[in-house]
Amino acid sequence: MNADEHTATIAAESPRERLKLTEIFLSLQGEARDAGWPTVFVRLTGCPLRCQYCDTTYAFYGGNWWEIDAILEEVAKYGARHVCVTGGEPLAQKRCVHLLEKLCDAGYIVSLETSGAMDIGNVDARVSRVMDIKTPGSGEVARNHWANIPLLTTHDQVKFVICSREDFDWAKDIVAQYQLHTVCDVLFSPSAGQVQARELADWIVTEKVPVRFQMQLHKILWGEEPGR
Repeated sequence: MNADEHTATIAAESPRERLKLTEIFLSLQGEARDAGWPTVFVRLTGCPLRCQYCDTTYAFYGGNWWEIDAILEEVAKYGARHVCVTGGEPLAQKRCVHLLEKLCDAGYIVSLETSGAMDIGNVDARVSRVMDIKTPGSGEVARNHWANIPLLTTHDQVKFVICSREDFDWAKDIVAQYQLHTVCDVLFSPSAGQVQARELADWIVTEKVPVRFQMQLHKILWGEEPGR
């Protein structure tokens, strides 16, 4: 079974108001606008993409079925205000939008980490959508769902993972073409082992690209430790 077939199976087999879940844990948010905040991460299972730099391949398969109300009960135990729904690709499970809505209704500050390959139009407007735009170096540039760009608001964030100088130049052109920096926060991250952090920082400064440089705070603190 390939990745698309597996994700389709999850969507088809899932009973009403249930999601397939890999893990729930409390850590510091390591990326994007809310970096540094104690955050409950809800990691859903399954992803139709296979980015070459993916660091959560363990979420592609497996997982357990959870009632959405049970997920909210588990999240509440951690006592944090911020909740991040991530994956895998959370939006590959259609009922993810119900979970996001219920988390917002419960008063949490909610973010969604999504690959940019799925339609974000049905996501609750209260959610900060942290959307990747896949560079050529990711191996999945053809999966970008460009129709998402007009849907972005100031509440959202766009992330590029930069794998090479060619990726940087490509991403810089995309930012300019769509004037993304005038719409929402735009973040450039170095792909570990492919681009040095200082190298990417120098490119941003030299080229005067209107984006935020970021590194993965959680990896600086805890390395590749699972559940962080």
